[in-house]
Amino acid sequence: QAQLVESGGGLVQPGGSLRLSCAASGITFSLYGMNWYRQVPGKERELVAGISSGGGTNYADSVKGRFTISRDNAKNTVSLQMDSLKPEDTAVYYCNGQLGRLGYWGQGTRVTVSS
Repeated sequence: QAQLVESGGGLVQPGGSLRLSCAASGITFSLYGMNWYRQVPGKERELVAGISSGGGTNYADSVKGRFTISRDNAKNTVSLQMDSLKPEDTAVYYCNGQLGRLGYWGQGTRVTVSS
């Protein structure tokens, strides 16, 4: 049974950093594209960053230069290093694994950026 479990969320001051992690099980992790999405109440879930099975990355314009996505296929984990955080980064962050039409989601981890 596929499972994605996020960790690392919390409260941080503007300008601070957080590192989110997502541990995957029940899938052949190395074959999956892995993504981080975020959602705030009343808005659609948006793609923040993605990393392909081959290691190629893409980022939303709003986080370019501040966030870095990485993966460790040996540990079945994907991480999101978030630096220079802004209040507008406040959201619930979700890990997603995608292989063609087959996709899985974690339960989300909350990130709050506030002084």
